[in-house]
Amino acid sequence: MLDPSLLQKIIGKALANGGEYADVYVELRETTALVVEDGKLEKVITGSEAGVGIRLICEGKTSYAFSNDFAPEALLAAAAEVNAASGRGASKEGRDWLINLSVRRPSVAFPIELPPSEIPLERKIGLVRNSDRTARAFDNRIRQVTVIYRDSLQKVQIVTSEGTISLDDRVHSTAVVQVVASDGTVVQTGYEPLGGFAGFELFARNDFEALSARAARRAVMMLGARKSPGGRMPVVISSSAGGTMIHEAIGHGLEADLARQGLSVFSDRIGTQVASNLVTVVDDATMPGSRGSYGFDDEGVPSRKTVLVENGILKTYLYDRLSAMKNHADSTGNGRRESARHRPIPRMSNTYIAPGSTPPEKIVSSLDRGLLVTKMGGGQVNTVTGDFVFEVQEGYLIENGQAGDPVREATLTGNGPQVLMSVDMVGTDLGFSIGTCGKDAQGVPVSDGMPTVRIPEMVVGGACG
Repeated sequence: MLDPSLLQKIIGKALANGGEYADVYVELRETTALVVEDGKLEKVITGSEAGVGIRLICEGKTSYAFSNDFAPEALLAAAAEVNAASGRGASKEGRDWLINLSVRRPSVAFPIELPPSEIPLERKIGLVRNSDRTARAFDNRIRQVTVIYRDSLQKVQIVTSEGTISLDDRVHSTAVVQVVASDGTVVQTGYEPLGGFAGFELFARNDFEALSARAARRAVMMLGARKSPGGRMPVVISSSAGGTMIHEAIGHGLEADLARQGLSVFSDRIGTQVASNLVTVVDDATMPGSRGSYGFDDEGVPSRKTVLVENGILKTYLYDRLSAMKNHADSTGNGRRESARHRPIPRMSNTYIAPGSTPPEKIVSSLDRGLLVTKMGGGQVNTVTGDFVFEVQEGYLIENGQAGDPVREATLTGNGPQVLMSVDMVGTDLGFSIGTCGKDAQGVPVSDGMPTVRIPEMVVGGACG
């Protein structure tokens, strides 16, 4: 981490010829990654990286520079480049610019019981090997198993022209298993991830071998599943499906940079109804153990819980500092970046639909016919129109109020605002999925959640007739 006196000089150099705001982002990251494929340990990767990002906001525009050279002269030169890029002219000595920097620590605590750096590599390798064996032993139709383990420790120091130095340590552990099954004609996959803001205790609290068996079971089960019928029908999305739909259908559209540019179907909708009055959408970066959590965002703003939609009414967007300045609003603590190489932009953290009042089993039993989705696959959305499409990794036909035969090759197509407006039942449960969200060529860890919900009609892609 950098000395406060040097940080003051860097900020002063960046602001020498004017500007509304400047910050310095210092990062040190250490990672370990393991990959087992086809029963063999294919990759063992350990490493570290460090860098400094320097940013100036001047007249609503951003100038940004990155350096992995921590020498004071290199960083001051980068700050001068940032200043020059603002269009105010090259910085020489500049004006006197002094602030009293105060150090802040996160107000939320995410205790780490077993730091990954203290766990022997052999124990981590044993975790992925056991998971691989469990999946392979499940059925003789299992053709391929890939298990990936990754942990990281990220230390950040963020100094701002507001006079704060924010320090944050972030520990993430993740493991995923993907299973491919085939009966000689049909090929199906099963996928299960596990991860969060946690150390190796994550694997003491969760049976990763059981997750491997679940992925294998899904792949094998889907071999015998019939193709999903297509057409318009009621859909129940279970809490076990994760929050892919909420992430894509509304989450990205509520990021303030997209909304402000008119690139969101939710642009200029604050105070209006955008969802059923049963739907409340929350983004909360303070949730202990969740993959999208942090103490400070990547601009030094304390993490918080933000209610985006309350009983169907749009309350606010997700702001970083720049979009908040442009909208004359306050940052919601959602300025995030992949690394010091990247400038911060508005991003989700842990985004979910709040639980409702209806028991999940009652939601399923309410339909004579429909589709029950218990595991979502990938999806994509056009934020301008709100139109989306998602893959269904595991789904069942609902017949006479009960989950019936499994179906495969189903997709869900719809329009985010229309679907959210039509939700007429919200369950008391809540389930999350994890992922790495991509935007503007950078990815950040997130989690997405929702309770079991009923949507009276959606377009289900499947077999004709």
